[in-house]
Amino acid sequence: MKDQTNSRTHPGYLAFILHRISGLCLALFLPVHLYVISLLLDDPQRFDAFLDWTSAPLVKLSETLLIVLAAAHLAGGIRILAIEWFSVSYNHAKLVSAVVTFSIAVGVFFLIAV
Repeated sequence: MKDQTNSRTHPGYLAFILHRISGLCLALFLPVHLYVISLLLDDPQRFDAFLDWTSAPLVKLSETLLIVLAAAHLAGGIRILAIEWFSVSYNHAKLVSAVVTFSIAVGVFFLIAV
């Protein structure tokens, strides 16, 4: 069996990439979110128009992706804390699988609720 300790296919590396990408997407979303909130204070009619736009299917899909990324970032952060605080580094594959499963489950529940 090939040693994947320093390989880019190692589950820990893939979790690292997922955590960075989800964090970047959340950081890019934050200014947009703050702008939309400011619409409520500045121009309620534009805010209502924006809310009408958010009922489009593509926007709902984007919201679901954002929720999945937020859940992945949360679960990935908990994975990092478990590794650092409790020395749970012996089985990255199970931790990464738990992160992905949690993220997808949150996304499915969000889609059902929307």
